[in-house]
Amino acid sequence: MAICLLLIVVFLVLNLVTFCVFWWDKAAARGGKWRIAENKLLSLAFFGGSLGAFAAQRLLRHKTRKEPFRTRLAAILVMHAAVASVGLLALPWVLAGHVFHS
Repeated sequence: MAICLLLIVVFLVLNLVTFCVFWWDKAAARGGKWRIAENKLLSLAFFGGSLGAFAAQRLLRHKTRKEPFRTRLAAILVMHAAVASVGLLALPWVLAGHVFHS
């Protein structure tokens, strides 16, 4: 159970960091300052920060019209939703010890 709690904390922190990085990039865009590369923003989303990236995109109105960025972020979000769905479906078997034997 401690591993589940750790994963939740890591997930929340990663999404918060991703949101903040998008916010920083939006502020830099407004101020004409140094920007964060799109591939780095997408990498943060891919490695677990997709909800933070999506929230920042919607709330901050950042990169909402940029293609293919918008489509790639949507694809990452769909992939994460599919992985989470499979994980939730497998959770009862994992908790029951049918998948991993300790």
